[in-house]
Amino acid sequence: MSHEHVELRTGAYADSVALLQVSRDVAAVPGVLAAQVAMATELNLDVLASMGFTVPAASPQDMVVAIRLEEGEALGAALAAVDAALAAIRGGGSGGAEVTEPPRSTGSALRRSGGGLALVSVPGEHALVEAMDALDAGFDVMVFSDNVPVDQELTLKRIATERGLLVMGPDCGTAVVGGVGLGFANAVSPGPVGIVAASGTGCQQVLALLDAAGVGVAAALGVGGRDLSAEVGGLSTLAALARLEADPAVERILVVSKPPAAEVAAAVEEYAGTLGTPVRFALLGPGQDDLTTQVEALLGDLGVDVPTWPTWGEPSSPGRRGLRGCSSGARCATRRCCSPPRRSARCAATSRSPPISRSPAT
Repeated sequence: MSHEHVELRTGAYADSVALLQVSRDVAAVPGVLAAQVAMATELNLDVLASMGFTVPAASPQDMVVAIRLEEGEALGAALAAVDAALAAIRGGGSGGAEVTEPPRSTGSALRRSGGGLALVSVPGEHALVEAMDALDAGFDVMVFSDNVPVDQELTLKRIATERGLLVMGPDCGTAVVGGVGLGFANAVSPGPVGIVAASGTGCQQVLALLDAAGVGVAAALGVGGRDLSAEVGGLSTLAALARLEADPAVERILVVSKPPAAEVAAAVEEYAGTLGTPVRFALLGPGQDDLTTQVEALLGDLGVDVPTWPTWGEPSSPGRRGLRGCSSGARCATRRCCSPPRRSARCAATSRSPPISRSPAT
């Protein structure tokens, strides 16, 4: 008669792929008919039930060890195999060495790993907790998550400012930090320009134009599209400007933003005037120069000739117009940008090509 053993290990965790190997190791023990070691997720509980195991009430944070044996005497060897396999995947080996438990929070993982920047990409309702954990560990934070309430954004940025840290985002989809592109970033060479961007697609456009002109970028710090709003007050923009000012590789700074609150833009421009590094503003909106014009002015500041910009859709016959540019924005693919009746018209010109400057038109 076979013998069944099922136990829950509360608070234990291991990757599902690693647990597959644990299950195989245990199943190879003499006298074991079947073995399944897995986290108690709904899917895994269904698998265990299909194998004939009866599992007590459990949560996804519990590890289930389920073993079916020919005789009960083999249970000790089977459980020893479980412990040895788990120790091996956690770095403890099978020689009885102390097992290093995996980190159980963002902060503990960051303190263990070192570095200086944490990237948070969780559902917006959970971003505050993880970002605060990173700030408490002394890390800058790039919040890729969207749908973060503005009051939580303000809380994070106020605390970061008090601690001399930087919060990029929420909804920060593009950045270049330490020569590494984060999110939806263009691959560019290092160079003298630092970018502060409250517009992800605007940042991508500037990166592409500078690259076409042969000018590299020292850093591109995304601050989130709401940073220059009246509610947030440009807190991360001010912090990013201070960071770029302190970077000896940065010779010129360009601030790119969606239409800002006028009083916030004025305050940021006043602060920029106190810096030793020249700052140019590309604040998009009615009556403002477009990004291509602003980049051309920046090239002039650097003493770099404006190139012939690459274009699409050259007019082939009188009356036809060239393509001036198209961008659906990062939100388009996730269907957040507009309701279904408007989406087909608004998003019809989506393209995968890099951001491009103005095309000639007839």
